Amino acid sequence: MIKKFLSGAVLLATVTLLSSTAHAEINFGSDLVSRYVWRGTDFGDAVSVQPGIAYSTGAIEIGAWSSWALSGSGANENDIYVSFSAGPVGVTITDYFFPTGVENDFFNYKDEDGIHILEVSASFTTGPMSLMGAFNFLGDGEDSFYLEAGYGLGEMDGIEVGLAAGLGNGAYTTDTDPMLVNLAVNLAKDDYFASYILNPDKETIFLVFGKSF
Repeated sequence: MIKKFLSGAVLLATVTLLSSTAHAEINFGSDLVSRYVWRGTDFGDAVSVQPGIAYSTGAIEIGAWSSWALSGSGANENDIYVSFSAGPVGVTITDYFFPTGVENDFFNYKDEDGIHILEVSASFTTGPMSLMGAFNFLGDGEDSFYLEAGYGLGEMDGIEVGLAAGLGNGAYTTDTDPMLVNLAVNLAKDDYFASYILNPDKETIFLVFGKSF
């Protein structure tokens, strides 16, 4: 069932891309971050480089994004995704994969083995406010969900300022119950960005700095 679903999604995206190549765009870039903190969780406690590529046309985008720790203690991640957008609404299917370098078993999509985690997410943006909800439907025995609200405060002294609050359960929390896991103040100027992040569930804070290339 899962393989048929994935095959159908990829086929639909491919047909749409091939039929609209005149308007297609391809982009690539990378970030360098002091820590990889995602949805309130620190992945690996290491400086990381995070490259990405994307091919888009019309309402569809297919891309790959990854994070590679610059020290042996960090976690590595290599994801692929398909996104559909219509005005303020977006839907994304993401395949999360964490290579270890030993017996990665990339082609194993068995739910019980958890080699891949597949997530479907939906987002809505209106003015300075954004809402996002995500649900793991394969590879996560806890069927974790994550909800996030964001609000842009605009520009202050040439710096874009935004707030975010995220609630999760399952893999996001210490005891699997729904909890606030991400309260963040986000700053951005030119190619530089920083975030001050509080995870109330784990009672810890992070200050992350990064640069985009």
